[in-house]
Amino acid sequence: MKSLAVQRWPGPTPTPQDGIFAILIDTSGAPSPPGAASTPAPRGANAFPTPASGTGPQRDDARRQIRLAAREALAVVLRMPATDITVASAPGTPPHILLAGVKSRIGISLSHDDGYALAAINLHGPIGADIMRVQDIPDWQAVARDYLGPAIAAALQNTTNRPLAFTQAWTQREAALKCHAQQLSEWQAELTGSTISLILPAANLAGHIHIGDKTA
Repeated sequence: MKSLAVQRWPGPTPTPQDGIFAILIDTSGAPSPPGAASTPAPRGANAFPTPASGTGPQRDDARRQIRLAAREALAVVLRMPATDITVASAPGTPPHILLAGVKSRIGISLSHDDGYALAAINLHGPIGADIMRVQDIPDWQAVARDYLGPAIAAALQNTTNRPLAFTQAWTQREAALKCHAQQLSEWQAELTGSTISLILPAANLAGHIHIGDKTA
């Protein structure tokens, strides 16, 4: 599997491919904190060392929305009540799914950007996911060199659509880090596993998922 079509939610029952599916919800209607801007702030170069996870009522509400949507979608796939499904997480480990309070092998990864939230689910194990709005990043050369590695930095010099290529490379790296439960840090090495590009039903978004050592 080289790519995966992401489904808007609510919608039809997801059809897992090799045990994997992903849903996207629109969180732009989430209430904003007093005094907040009406449009999301861009993830510029200064934001990349600390990914735009954000805090505050709007971000918290988006997290609640996507966790609820993930439980609903998974409940339909597994044919069980959503109330029996819990999205659990602990420091240093990727999120995972509890079924009726019992830990399962099902992995889940969540990502938010530009008024959207994504949930990617792997019925067979850990998964990492990241989405990002395509944009022109100031000082992209330094960011790519420090966080994406010399090969990607060199490739970006010659691409015809650098904003898209950078976003794709960034989300690929973030997805791999999430799958391996690692924090963003300066470039060290490639991470094991398989990367799958996402076909997103929203303009100007790009993203990837990453699974373990199984060949996709």
